[in-house]
Amino acid sequence: MGRIVVGVDGSDASIKALHWAVRQAELTGAEVEAVNSWEYPATSWASMMPGLPEDFDPQAVATVSLNEALEEALGAARAAAVHQVVVIGNPAQSLLDRAEGADLLVVGARGHTGLKATLLGSVSLHVTQHAPCPVTVVRG
Repeated sequence: MGRIVVGVDGSDASIKALHWAVRQAELTGAEVEAVNSWEYPATSWASMMPGLPEDFDPQAVATVSLNEALEEALGAARAAAVHQVVVIGNPAQSLLDRAEGADLLVVGARGHTGLKATLLGSVSLHVTQHAPCPVTVVRG
């Protein structure tokens, strides 16, 4: 039984990638691991976001967000079959780390090109260049 890792951040592109990964897993008998990552901004995040409660837990927020995205996209029963992983870190690097030993890494492409892609970075481009396993990029 294999493992398919898919990046899910709630965007339309990532939901399309999730659907693709789930269909592929149904065909191959693999398990699906949905990964969401988060990171603090480079500058002091507390000073940038005044009014946040002291007990604010970004890990918990990301976990709820991932769970809601999976349930909305797949329904509760199918979402329960997907292994959920939420990690702190750069999205591209987090996916690469989770893809170690996986049979396939699936990501969505938002379609940014040119300056926008340069400024925002491209997770899909980065993982296709550095992944330890085959990568499928699902386009819109």
